[in-house]
Amino acid sequence: MEEKIKQAVRFLRISYVIFWIVSLVFVLVGETSDGWVGSYADEVRTVYYAEALSILLTVVCVPLSLKLFAWVLYRRIDCASIARALQLYVFWSGMRLVLLALPLMAGFLTYYAMLSTTGLLCALIALTASLFCFPGEERLRRELHIEREGGEL
Repeated sequence: MEEKIKQAVRFLRISYVIFWIVSLVFVLVGETSDGWVGSYADEVRTVYYAEALSILLTVVCVPLSLKLFAWVLYRRIDCASIARALQLYVFWSGMRLVLLALPLMAGFLTYYAMLSTTGLLCALIALTASLFCFPGEERLRRELHIEREGGEL
């Protein structure tokens, strides 16, 4: 069981690092390329729709990613066996990062393609929310109510 826990934590950490690397790569590409940056800045209607989409995705996905995980943890994962609970925990942690990636990518696209700081704000909100999703073995044990083999939680 200890090996499965360590494997789950390793996978969660890798997915979390990939989430941050993808966002950093997106920023580096946006800052170093000039072909598409600002290409829609003069189209007011397109900028409005992109900003509205970024805001809507941020308003929906950020609370949903945090609250949905807590709800699933309480309703589904706590009722499952330990092996199944680990699988569900890893799956829903990944879904939480996917939900945060949606406003992140939409925000960065809005920021770079339309030069709109509203998109950057939405992307930064999603990045900040991802800090609440930092994986770790102690957190996994606490949320799944798994005690160490020595007896302490």
